[in-house]
This record gives sequence, C-alpha cells and structure tokens, in this order.
Amino acid sequence: MPTMQTLEELVSGKLNGTKKLKLSCGLTEFPQEIFTLADTLELLDLSCNKLSELPSDIGKLKQLKILFLSDNQFRKLPSQLADCANLEMIGFKANQITEFPEHSLPLKIRWLILTNNKIKSLPRSIGNYKYLQKVMFAGNELVELPWEMSACTNIELLRISANKLNSLPEWLLRLPKLAWLAFAGNPFCKIPFEENKLEEISWEEFELREKLGEGASGIISKAVRISKKLEVAVKVFKGEVTSDGLPEDEMKACIAAGKHPNLVEVIGKINNPGNKRGLVFSLIPDGYKNLGISPSFESCTRDIFSEETSFSLDQIWKIASGIASIGEQIHLKGISHGDLYAHNILIDQDSNPLFGDFGAGAFYDKSNLATAALFEKIEVRAFGCLLEDLLNLTKIEEQASLEFKTFKSLQLNCMNGNVIDRPYFKEINKLLQKTF
Repeated sequence: MPTMQTLEELVSGKLNGTKKLKLSCGLTEFPQEIFTLADTLELLDLSCNKLSELPSDIGKLKQLKILFLSDNQFRKLPSQLADCANLEMIGFKANQITEFPEHSLPLKIRWLILTNNKIKSLPRSIGNYKYLQKVMFAGNELVELPWEMSACTNIELLRISANKLNSLPEWLLRLPKLAWLAFAGNPFCKIPFEENKLEEISWEEFELREKLGEGASGIISKAVRISKKLEVAVKVFKGEVTSDGLPEDEMKACIAAGKHPNLVEVIGKINNPGNKRGLVFSLIPDGYKNLGISPSFESCTRDIFSEETSFSLDQIWKIASGIASIGEQIHLKGISHGDLYAHNILIDQDSNPLFGDFGAGAFYDKSNLATAALFEKIEVRAFGCLLEDLLNLTKIEEQASLEFKTFKSLQLNCMNGNVIDRPYFKEINKLLQKTF
C-alpha cells in the first residue's frame, strides 16, 4: 500500500508524476487536483473519507489500475467506473451501497471488492466481465446469483458469505477455475452443529501476554492459563463481517474440523470476554514459519514466495501429504475450508505442516451427493494450485525425476477444468502414500 499523503502536497504540485496516491482526510468531494496526475496515476486510495460520488469524467485517469474507496458513504456503485479503461481492481468495502447498475464496471476488471454493503441483486451484465478472478461480496443482501455470471469462467476466488442466498446454483460449483469459495452464513447452509463438546473456559482463567498476530476476524495473543500453568494462544473475534464472512461461522468450522496432527489444535472456547467470543489454541512451537505470502495486487489470487525459496521433493511430499489428509478429514464432515493457501500453512524446519485459519470455512450438505462432490473438488483445485506453486520452486536437479513427473501429473488432475473429473482427497492420499 502507498504511504499516506496530504491534500496540501497534492494541491501544491509536490506529488506531480506520482503513480500512487493515498488520501484520508475527511474528504467530502473528489479533489479535482487528482486529474493533474492523469498521465501517471496507477493506484488511487481514497478510503476512510466521506465521499458519496465520483466525478463524471473519472475516465480521464487513463493509467488508473487500482481504485480503493472503502469506508466512504457511497449508496450506488458509480457507473462512470466503466470509463476507466485500464482499471483492474476496485474496492468499495463498507459503504452503504444498495445499487449495482448495469454496465458500471470496466471490461478489464479482475478484482472486485464490495464486502459489507447492502446490495440485494447483481446486474445481468456481470457476465460481460470475462477477466474477473477475485470477487468479494460477503456481507450483503443477495438472494440469488444471476445465471449470466456463469460466463465468468475465470473466477478463482469468490466470497459470498453472510448474504441471503437460499441455494447455490450448480453452474457456480462447476466454474472451471473456482478454487477458493466462502459461502457460510446464508440460509441454505444452516447445518445443525453442536458446540457443547468443546470446553468452555472463563476469561478470568487467562493472563494475557504479547500479541502474536491480528487478522481480519480477530486478535491472537499469547496467554497463560493460570489454573494449569499452561501457555496457550487466545483468539478473540472482533464480531465484524470480514472479507471471508462472519466470525461466528469461522468458530463453528474450526471447532467441527476436529483433531488432526497437521491442524492447529483447538483447546476450548472462551466464555464471554467483554461480550465477544473467542477460541483457545495450543501454542505453536517456536521454529514454525509461513509457507507462503498472501497474494499481491499483481498475482491477484495466487500466493507469492520470497526469492530464495526452494523445495526438495521430500519437503513437497510432507507438505502435500499433511494438507491432503486434512482435506479428506474435513470433507468427510461436510466442511469446506475455503482458503487452502500456502500463507495459511506453517512449516517447521523439517517441513512438517500446520494448517489453520477457518475464516472462510463453511458447512455443506453431505447427503446431496451430486453437489457434495463438487464442493470437495473445488477445494481439490486449491490443493492443485498449492502443489503447482511448490513444484515451480522445486530444486532444478530434481525436476527430471519420475517423482517430479508423478507430482506434476497429480497437480494437473487436481486442476482439471472439468470439476467432476478431479480426484477426491481420499484418492490423492492413496496416491501420495503409494508412490512416495
């Protein structure tokens, strides 16, 4: 993200020639001086202001690729966005948008963020946006998805949690590249769930230490469980709609996933810390690090890795085996993780994986055999993408081996464009154990 700049710098001409502009200063009107940057500006971030309109000639920003207008006061998605010919990424998170007009987006759009608005329906023209890869509609009021959206065959990541959908159309589950799907918090996925099995622990039981991390859904801190003199990790949920969905659904999926040697262990749930909910996890031992880095603006849906990263086939086997085994376990329970990515996987020095973050987790109906298979095989594609990323970083001397070719064949099968032809996680596990 660009460093915060000031309106005074813009007006004075000090920012002439800049490619990135970020202003958050209580703006109620779009500053006309932004047009002085029309020949160079590629990223414009006007989030956290009080804007409700864009100028009719916004299309003059011909170089603009990325536009963020989150946390403003828009009630209607501006139709003039369609005039920004090179605009690929648009973010209007947490506005008050109710209207999404026909033909209001540029044809090059790849990444669309409309999380936490009040949109009731999508335009039929959404089918025109053939380059869409990453689509985030969580926390709206959608009751259905238009059939025309089936033409958006490049969608890889879709967030439609916390809406009012009564069903998911089968064409959606058959999109050839869809790999990361979040859909919890809709009427159709109210699956019976018992939380009682997990120990409830009083907030007074904990002595908080340093913060370990913070995500969209909550804050994770190191703590000591006083009665047992045990160090643990505590995640307190913020209670807000995130890009993935509702924290309540994350809690349920995380608990229901159960125990697995490669899953971060859930110990208990917190009893009312300041009217918020939380989970207690086993503390991850020292020495674990993130396998990958979250996608960049350029990579859009795919994780990135540091330049020095490389993997042996033995390392890839350990990682793939652990994650495929988790995939088999959770899908037997009718749980979709929805965010199977390298950046959600930790590895130790021996490449043993630990997987977590059920922020996009959701339940689906296992008794519906036709669609249950499709839900699992969408996640199998995500596994295939992970495998592809790791294989692209394989040490050169191993790339001619029979094992590498077997891995490559598995990866291609997992990413088959015909969803139903992909293997199940059970079959993937058998192959991994038999071949390696």
